[in-house]
Amino acid sequence: MKHTTLCYLEKDGQYLMMHRVKKAQDENKEKWIGIGGKLEPGESPYDCARREIYEETGLTVGHLFYRAFITFVSEAYGTEYMHLFTSRDFDGTLRDDCEEGELCWIDKARLYELTLWEGDRLFLELLDRESRFFSLKLCYDADGRLLSHVLDISSSDPSPSSSCQ
Repeated sequence: MKHTTLCYLEKDGQYLMMHRVKKAQDENKEKWIGIGGKLEPGESPYDCARREIYEETGLTVGHLFYRAFITFVSEAYGTEYMHLFTSRDFDGTLRDDCEEGELCWIDKARLYELTLWEGDRLFLELLDRESRFFSLKLCYDADGRLLSHVLDISSSDPSPSSSCQ
């Protein structure tokens, strides 16, 4: 099981996105995603997000807003637990070159024109309309098609969860 982070840095109605086009073996190949990566031993999700943002972008992030916990279940890649953040608090100079892909500020209104994972479309929409913490379970087949999803939004009433059946 992988534990990862993903952060959407935001400024002027745009998110910093990465077009994953540089690695030959990449489960995100040709997709547009936010900034993040795998937790290293001893790291908290916050530590990991800050490290990955700096390594991939050259930007130093301050406050991170922990928005969601995403569970990916994939017939091709196994299970991944992802901590999803947003931030408007960062500084520095954006790197010209990133080993992972091409960095680009994209208007939030244009995100859905990009090649995204189907489940990413769901949580990007939630980031825009939901201020509460949420949990989202995304189940994919071996070809990367979204089979099902389960959304739980924080409230005082716990709601039932379901499996990827």
